[in-house]
Amino acid sequence: MRLALFVMAYNMGNFLHRFALPSDVSHWSLSSIQLKLIKIGAKIVSHSRRTIFQMAEVAVSEGLFAALPERIRSLAAVPT
Repeated sequence: MRLALFVMAYNMGNFLHRFALPSDVSHWSLSSIQLKLIKIGAKIVSHSRRTIFQMAEVAVSEGLFAALPERIRSLAAVPT
């Protein structure tokens, strides 16, 4: 199971590096991407109507983390 998680982290990091990272962090190595974006600790806090994803600010800036899903969504094919 652990090996499968490492393989998945490698594949996700490779995908992000090739297709989704903004130009200001495109120089990051694959191991940096894995450590800073994939293998980070986080806490999910749920309140009455909100779910908050809390992680250390030193790992990745909020702007970069918020931009990644938008960049990945833009890669999806437009439905016809």
